[in-house]
Amino acid sequence: MRHLFTCAVTACLLAGPAMAAEKAAVFPVELFDPGATYGTRVRPLDTKKLALVTDELRNALHNQAGLEIVDTAPKADVVAKEGPLYKCNGCAADIGKSLGADLVVTGYVEKGSGQIFNLNVTIAEAETGKMVRGGQVTIRADTDDTWAHAMRWVVKNRLLAEPLPGKS
Repeated sequence: MRHLFTCAVTACLLAGPAMAAEKAAVFPVELFDPGATYGTRVRPLDTKKLALVTDELRNALHNQAGLEIVDTAPKADVVAKEGPLYKCNGCAADIGKSLGADLVVTGYVEKGSGQIFNLNVTIAEAETGKMVRGGQVTIRADTDDTWAHAMRWVVKNRLLAEPLPGKS
């Protein structure tokens, strides 16, 4: 028994210090409504669904990929000024880097009709802005369950289908 303990301690020492988890700035999922007129606000029901899918994304990346999720709230004013992030030409990488993140995760839901939406999510390196993973899925019903299911599908089948770079 003592020999097993000694071997376990030796293995831990040989492995070296534990690697720190990669940090990911997961920004709130945004809504792109091409049919909206300028100045139109997002409906409260859509705001609720956007928060729901953002939470699904953050939880999945933390629980399934082992990423440390960085709080993006301190830069909410910068996001509001520079955004929307899906069309700010890489500003999300700079904002994520300023938060100390290694990866930047952005997403948006494109509203097609009353019951059809496209969910798009990308993961990029904060340092370079280079996209390392992305995925898209069509949501065919406007319910909390269908939106949450769509995010879980994108994470499983597109974002984490293979280990993220630097992960084994």
